[in-house]
Amino acid sequence: MLLVMDVGNSHTVLGLYESDALRAHWRVSTAHYRTGDELRILLAVLLQQKGVNKEDIRGCCIASVVPQLNLALQEVSREGLGVEAVMVEPGVKTGLILQCENPKEVGADRIVNSVAALEEHGGPLIVLDFGTATTFDAVTEKAEWRGGVIVPGLQLSASALAERCAKLPSVEIVRPPAVIGRDTIANIRAGLTYGYADMVDGLLRRIAAEMNAAPTVVATGGLAGIIAGIAERIDFVDPYLTLKGLKAVYEKNEGVQP
Repeated sequence: MLLVMDVGNSHTVLGLYESDALRAHWRVSTAHYRTGDELRILLAVLLQQKGVNKEDIRGCCIASVVPQLNLALQEVSREGLGVEAVMVEPGVKTGLILQCENPKEVGADRIVNSVAALEEHGGPLIVLDFGTATTFDAVTEKAEWRGGVIVPGLQLSASALAERCAKLPSVEIVRPPAVIGRDTIANIRAGLTYGYADMVDGLLRRIAAEMNAAPTVVATGGLAGIIAGIAERIDFVDPYLTLKGLKAVYEKNEGVQP
């Protein structure tokens, strides 16, 4: 089996592949200062829930945007599972050609998302990830990662609004029935959903124009489904895109996955 981990700023998503099948997946909060011992205990509990023995895991691939956790994550793989993790970082084979000023700055999650989208849909592509930040990645038909856009994520925007505006409440992000809200909560939800979707469509239009192409738009992330239901330019929503990309990167570096 292959264990893959996408360590984000707010959440960590783990997946367990048996051959090409995603046998199990988990989503847990990211604690930025967990030790290797704490992470080993957490992983042991998750595997036990699914009836999986750690000895059955023969490979591990990790994408992390939380650098202070990387050593602990590698320790978990090495000492907890007995395998050396493939870390998505400079020097790892991805098949992408990074055409940017500083390739070391590109988030590992953005790389694996692009790899997975290319394998499933081909290029040209725009890949969106609705996470703590929402990212847009422009990828050509030649697997060239051209760059992209970063904007505050939906939940981050909602939290900032509640924190900085004394009379505005924190709200659950759901699509309201109309743009014109009849109470404060409906007003906020309309701005967060319809307003965000229009921003997404506008950026997609501008990115496609600069690419001089008609790219396929693939979205992932926890809130992708809400925005894709409103925006007009998102073609596919894939909640497992990052996990698929991690599996693909592992196979490019270690051969056929266990």
